[in-house]
Amino acid sequence: MGPTAAGKTELATRLADALPMEIVSVDSAMVYRGMDIGTAKPDAEMRRAYPHWLVDIAEPEEAYSAGRFVRDARAAIKAIHEAGHIPLLVGGTSLYFRALLEGLHELPEASPEVRAALEREARERGWPALHERLAARDPTAAAAIHPNDAQRIQRALEILALSGQGPTQWYRAAPAGAFEWEPCRILVAPTRREVLHQRIEQRFHCMMEQGFSREVRQLRARPGMHAGLPSMRAVGYRQLWQHLDGRMGRDEAVYRGIVATRQLAKRQLTWLRKQPVMLRVAGCGTDETKAVFDCLKRTSLTRWCPRLL
Repeated sequence: MGPTAAGKTELATRLADALPMEIVSVDSAMVYRGMDIGTAKPDAEMRRAYPHWLVDIAEPEEAYSAGRFVRDARAAIKAIHEAGHIPLLVGGTSLYFRALLEGLHELPEASPEVRAALEREARERGWPALHERLAARDPTAAAAIHPNDAQRIQRALEILALSGQGPTQWYRAAPAGAFEWEPCRILVAPTRREVLHQRIEQRFHCMMEQGFSREVRQLRARPGMHAGLPSMRAVGYRQLWQHLDGRMGRDEAVYRGIVATRQLAKRQLTWLRKQPVMLRVAGCGTDETKAVFDCLKRTSLTRWCPRLL
């Protein structure tokens, strides 16, 4: 587990080199086909060497949900166990980790009609105005959501519209389907925030050199694609879409994309600090890899993986 650009994938491949592990992606953007550069998705060569579950399993026009992720992840874990291997969950999407590990609350199903109406209203009034409306009906839910977090504001108002109750009331009930295994939680995160910020900036510029803008242009040309889709709200994609709309220059879009990615990393770290991690490492170097192996040797994995002993 860890924030974006922390080095999770490289550490995962080092573990998979030494142990019978299969990687399960926990990333809300890598599920989408055609979103390769901007998600820092492992390339074809790496995925041949290290197969990744839950990558390229949905079209970007779809609204892939946490509930669907839990079903897909459980199926992947079952298949990996049946092969006698160890599932290695790798990613930074806290919503997906939370849904898988803690279970899901029973919430109203998504309504395309309600979402479309909210998006129309947001285009006219802006998401901060809709956030104010949410605060008037469910101040607790609104306090936990940034006024510009379109996806979460939309979902909260959708729940209100469909049920007459705010998310806070729904979340008071115990979640269903908690994880039946006790995972070994390893946090990958630099100890100094400026190091992570530097990595984020370097990676974003590298993605631009690789053709990130061209990738977004190709996605925009697909029938049914629009800026309100969950896939196009991903950091970087949202800013480049606005650039291609003529709403800002290229340099400003890159700057805003970097800032948005830093903000994402901050939110990820805030959630991760609350997790009962077994070990925190700063990256994927030799010392960090050894520390992870030493940590795993103290777990129940040694019962059925002699190579750890």
